[in-house]
Amino acid sequence: MTYRIAVDVGGTFTDVIAVDEAGRTTFVKAPSTPENQAIGTMDGIERLAMALGLSVRHLLGRTERIVHGMTVATNALLERKGARVGLLTTAGHRDVLEMREGLKPERYNMRLARREPLVPRQLRFGVRERMRADGRIEVPLDRTSLDAAIARLKAEEVTSVAVCYLHAYRDPQHERETLEVLEKEMHGVSVSLSSDVLPQIKEYERVSTTVVNAYVAPLIALYLRRLEEGLVEAGFGGPLMIILSHGGVAPVAEAVRVAAATVLSGPAGGLAGGRRVAEILDAPNLITFDVGGTSSDIALIAGGEPTLSKDRTMAGERIALPSLDIVTLGAGGGSLARVEASGLLEVGPESAGSVPGPICYGRGGTRPTVTDASVVLGYLDPENLAGGTAKLDHDAALKAFEDLGARLGISAVEAAAGVHRVVNTQLAEGIRVVTVRRGVDPRRFDLLGFGGAAGVHVTELARMLGLTRVFVPRVASVLSAWGMLATELRLEAVQTLVGETDTLE
Repeated sequence: MTYRIAVDVGGTFTDVIAVDEAGRTTFVKAPSTPENQAIGTMDGIERLAMALGLSVRHLLGRTERIVHGMTVATNALLERKGARVGLLTTAGHRDVLEMREGLKPERYNMRLARREPLVPRQLRFGVRERMRADGRIEVPLDRTSLDAAIARLKAEEVTSVAVCYLHAYRDPQHERETLEVLEKEMHGVSVSLSSDVLPQIKEYERVSTTVVNAYVAPLIALYLRRLEEGLVEAGFGGPLMIILSHGGVAPVAEAVRVAAATVLSGPAGGLAGGRRVAEILDAPNLITFDVGGTSSDIALIAGGEPTLSKDRTMAGERIALPSLDIVTLGAGGGSLARVEASGLLEVGPESAGSVPGPICYGRGGTRPTVTDASVVLGYLDPENLAGGTAKLDHDAALKAFEDLGARLGISAVEAAAGVHRVVNTQLAEGIRVVTVRRGVDPRRFDLLGFGGAAGVHVTELARMLGLTRVFVPRVASVLSAWGMLATELRLEAVQTLVGETDTLE
């Protein structure tokens, strides 16, 4: 018996699923370990082996491949905990990251605080060189200028370098020459070239994407190296594949090279699973609705196919690589409920995460969450979570909502119901963003609910939006991981070619 395994690391749980050669599916959940996601991944594989009645070595020895979705890049951007990046760019263009496209994200907000770039100005260096838009060299790469910039990078102890020269998409010669020098002078430092990451016209998008790539690449490389070593030590000899933001899977080396393409690694698995469900059920028009512990991801499948976008922004940073068009909301099962100074009930976007988690998990949580509200309202059985392998503390959740209700002047049950109404309204608005605001009537679509918490909310959302059919698969709680096994090896590449249409060949 051989297996294929998929692992999806979420903010609260790590989902692990195995499908054998006969199509039988086995899945488990393990708490995520944000400090090192590889720990939660290996814990999940151990639980999977127990569920199959095998040792870990026996299971991994029979595993053909492992497909992995992760949140390392996403967390690094959200928490601003990436590498110390230096930027080498054409002299006179070091401020593109701050100039952006000349517009503020909220152009009419006069009090909008300036967002600090991932690379501070003192780590951005202009190099004397100039490539024309037609690919001709205006100014050759000046080694004296380059050497001076590299000396500054070394003095600043940067751990990753982004190289983005003007019009390098047309001819990468100067970036290649710079790479050769960097490899000699700064051995071991991660280097991202814009001509490798995004050989595409539009300077800001290219610089921003390359900087994001440099910011997360060392973390991705370190994490995947540790994970590969742990898997090999445990008996795995097959390929480890990483699902990328466009929905395809790629080898580890490619995932490290284009690390910015992993920012939607986990949610992309959910959309891949949704596409497979649409095919199986002959339901080509679906709204995919993935509610996890920390966030919710919403997307459209129209005519059996999801849509790709190159206008992705993550944590305020532009990433112009092809990615699935997914809207992410800070609302999930672990979203915290609170009473504002105005007396209004608010839910999220702050989450209890996996540590300490909701109060009912008994891991030290003290603030009520959406999951606690579901327990109080009877939507979750305290005695039968995860197939009876986990128990929930109903009394602790009820006490928290008694306190919350006292501040609102209502009962505990009314407070819990209020939390559900608030979060359902947020989720419904998220669905409207991907449908109504884009000129799409949601009533023409079916609603596919998955993720650990979707089943609690999906029917009420259908009522709010006027939808008539809802799907909740048996593997709903791990559909993102299941979907990773239904996607294919795929690379997405873009290349700008400038010319007159009657002369292009």
